[in-house]
Amino acid sequence: MQLTEIRVAGFGGQGVILSAIVLGKAASIYQGAFATMTQNFGPEARGGACSAQLIVSDSPVLYPYVSQPDILVVMSQEASNRFVSELKDGGTLIVEQDLVRVSELKGNVKVYSVPATRIAEELGKRMVLNSVMVGFFTAVTHLLEPDAVRKAVADSVPASFRDLNLKAFERGFEYGATAQAVSPQSLEDAGVAYAQE
Repeated sequence: MQLTEIRVAGFGGQGVILSAIVLGKAASIYQGAFATMTQNFGPEARGGACSAQLIVSDSPVLYPYVSQPDILVVMSQEASNRFVSELKDGGTLIVEQDLVRVSELKGNVKVYSVPATRIAEELGKRMVLNSVMVGFFTAVTHLLEPDAVRKAVADSVPASFRDLNLKAFERGFEYGATAQAVSPQSLEDAGVAYAQE
């Protein structure tokens, strides 16, 4: 895989950091590539802004900070407002469909949306929305091998929640397997919440 910069952002309690850890572990441990991750969060344990920067590559990563993400995953409106402008021209934006209204996008950004929180609630635990998002990410980006990510999910959560997180991963992956990229010009037509200026 070529060097790919990824930012995952949301608020504390959504599993933002764990999402990045799982993806980095899938790349580096289970797929034999290289990965670096840095994280940033506010003083609040839950509810505060939170983001993780992940870089994956088939060669050693020489600089661990994301300058212009190729892929941006946003799980809160604050994260969207703060980071969307950094997304690389031609990049991929993945949004939590029920929590984020999209606006001010560059012309050729690909947008994917998933109701990750709703899917997690249907599974009985809202806290697994990050595993839903990781599954969706895996399906729509084709960056990482699904089996590598499954192993990373299983290896990164407590044993008592392993089955639930794997089920959440599969639901997100299935949702992503049928998802279509949307251009900024057709957000509303595709049912993606769009913030009019």
